[in-house]
Amino acid sequence: MKAGRQILFFLSLSPVVFSSFAYWSLSGGFLVSELSLFPPYSSELRRTLKDDMEAYRTQNRFLNSEIHQVTKIWRRVAEKERALLMKCAYLQAKNCQVESKYLAGLRRLQEAMGGEATECSELLRQLIQEALQWEAGEASADGVELSPISEYDEYGFLTVPNYEMEDLKLLAKIQALEVHSHHLLAHEAVERPLRERWAALSDLAPSVELKQLLRAGVPREHRPRVWRWLVHLRVQHLQSPGRYQELLSRGQVREHPAARQIELDLHRTFPSNKHFTCPTSNFPDKLRRVLLAFSWQNPTIGYCQGLNRLAAIALLVLEEEESAFWCLVAIVETIMPADYYSKTLTSSQVDQRVLQDLLLEKLPRLMAHLGQHRVDLSFITFNWFLVVFADSLISNILLRVWDAFLYEGTKVVFRYALAIFKYNEEEILRLQDGLEIYQYLRFFTKTICNSQKLMNIAFNDMNPFPMKQLRQLRTAHRERLEAELHELERLKAEYLETRNSQDPAVPEGCTSEDEGEGGP
Repeated sequence: MKAGRQILFFLSLSPVVFSSFAYWSLSGGFLVSELSLFPPYSSELRRTLKDDMEAYRTQNRFLNSEIHQVTKIWRRVAEKERALLMKCAYLQAKNCQVESKYLAGLRRLQEAMGGEATECSELLRQLIQEALQWEAGEASADGVELSPISEYDEYGFLTVPNYEMEDLKLLAKIQALEVHSHHLLAHEAVERPLRERWAALSDLAPSVELKQLLRAGVPREHRPRVWRWLVHLRVQHLQSPGRYQELLSRGQVREHPAARQIELDLHRTFPSNKHFTCPTSNFPDKLRRVLLAFSWQNPTIGYCQGLNRLAAIALLVLEEEESAFWCLVAIVETIMPADYYSKTLTSSQVDQRVLQDLLLEKLPRLMAHLGQHRVDLSFITFNWFLVVFADSLISNILLRVWDAFLYEGTKVVFRYALAIFKYNEEEILRLQDGLEIYQYLRFFTKTICNSQKLMNIAFNDMNPFPMKQLRQLRTAHRERLEAELHELERLKAEYLETRNSQDPAVPEGCTSEDEGEGGP
């Protein structure tokens, strides 16, 4: 009776609803199985259902075929779009390279003509002025979205260096074009696979793979997380809950002796970065608190010029004050050797001597050239080591250096210092005047645009580079430096002793202070 009532119910349904239930039966419904229990008077119904099911099967096959064809078309369109985007990026990069060469040609003509006031010089001046004002984005066709050079990069640094000298403004534009060109060319070939590798790396743990990934650079979206992990790895034995707030509260009770110097240096921190120059930015206040907290954390150092740039880089990436504070602690107290930021800067001086030895070994031709012109590289490289290239490299390369530096330590700084000179070796060798070499060395690090090339030089061309050799050189040079400082102190003591043992005789014709007081 129950099954009979079900049959009558289904027969009373409209054709559309009835067909729907018939189709549902294909996927394991009860309708067909229960209809088969009834006598032949339901054969007509079964034939109808069978026809409907066959129609649905045919329709399903047709729809599947249509979906398959649409999917193939969509994939072809997506691949074509990607290929066009790659081609567009390549053409933009080539355009940047052509424009860069054009500007370089104008610069050479400008140097060759000097200050001559001729018709050609006036034409050259106009061409240079137009080149400096022209932007690729302005010439793009309607509806075509290009990637013009923006004024600031993703971390707030000026993309076109702000050189004060007029003749270097052309060079700044050339550099910006080169950087943009390399970025466009590397995006698909290097950046995309690198991002995929980082996305697949769920858990961070020390390994050879992680070391290689850090050397290649951390994508921006992963960098804060990775840096926090790297810093924690370094300072976990120093960290305690509430430590940062405790240090800040000390400054509210009494002022630290270094507070005045910190205040002076706040306004000198990265003048080419909008986060530290914009009046409404909160980064300077964050930086002040981080530096004051560190001055209480490490009273033996307190504050040393250079720490402001280290803390500023940490803030730009990590944004949170406490994370930036511990990053500064990690660099000063666990990565860099002791006395690196002390008043004597002993370890910093040692590393400069070590670098000289490594340059003689790795780049003998360059060192012979610099020695011939009496060029002392420590005037340039001392600051590289003190602030880990914070003032020297463009941000795209600088942060890649820091990615590896926070994991591997100071060895990375030596590798990149050597790589920078290797990268520019031929250009330096062409200069035949000591003053001209010094002028070039003042800004030449900013001309490095190809981060992939520099990385390959640092981690491949500079091999072998054993840590054992670095330790031995540091030990030997520290002993020599300490002996020199000891000898200097001995000579100073002898001089003071000799001076104090002699009567302070007044030269003839001069009036002593006592005599002067008795006068009118």
